[in-house]
Amino acid sequence: MLAIRELRKTYPAQGGPMAALDGVGFTVEAGTFVSVIGPSGAGKSTLLRCVTGQLRPDGGSILLDGADMVPLRGRQKRRLQQRIGMIYQDFCLVGCATAEENVLNACLPELGPLSVLLGRFPREKRQAARTLLATVGLAGKEDQRADSLSGGEQQRVAVARALMQGGTLLLADEPVASLDPVRAEEVLELLRRLQREQGLSVLMNSHNVDQALRYSDRILGLRQGRVVFDGPPAAVTEAVLKDIYGGEAAHEAV
Repeated sequence: MLAIRELRKTYPAQGGPMAALDGVGFTVEAGTFVSVIGPSGAGKSTLLRCVTGQLRPDGGSILLDGADMVPLRGRQKRRLQQRIGMIYQDFCLVGCATAEENVLNACLPELGPLSVLLGRFPREKRQAARTLLATVGLAGKEDQRADSLSGGEQQRVAVARALMQGGTLLLADEPVASLDPVRAEEVLELLRRLQREQGLSVLMNSHNVDQALRYSDRILGLRQGRVVFDGPPAAVTEAVLKDIYGGEAAHEAV
């Protein structure tokens, strides 16, 4: 459902432009869980931001079900972007808003200006938000302020918000890096269950190789803005990790 072709992105740097993505290409088939691993600065976050439209690539294509997002503008681009849910490391919730209100924020692009200003959501949207909160294990906490929830619970709200958009592609940028090991495993298990039960596609950045290997159908190794490995978890050997991370860094990443 997602196909990346020759994606390039550079940033200004002393001594000349620095290539964050240098001809990246891969596909994410419908209903699969793909993890991107690689050292800091490899281009993982830049990759996801290009897919969401937060960054405009310098070249290449981002095809979602055959439609190239890169040249699109305005309403056409927003229509495609609504099919992509994003989960961030730092949750990106409104702390003073309730769990339900945070999930409903995913619907703001669909509402008129007055409804947005007054925070008026149709009854069916509110019911859908509560159903999703129950799906992620937060039944009974719909009216609780987001900033009073634990980190694991806040990330579950963020997952429900991503699902509220109704898309079939979830992007997750280090979604459990801020959580303790137990809560991290719970959130990853939730993502894996949702991916399998709802037929979602998941593209996740991860600094934790062990977690990526256990929860993914496929691994992409990114180094210096290039894909240096693309294959199943079983094919990730120590030699492959050295190729991706280089030397001793491979041991630190596991």
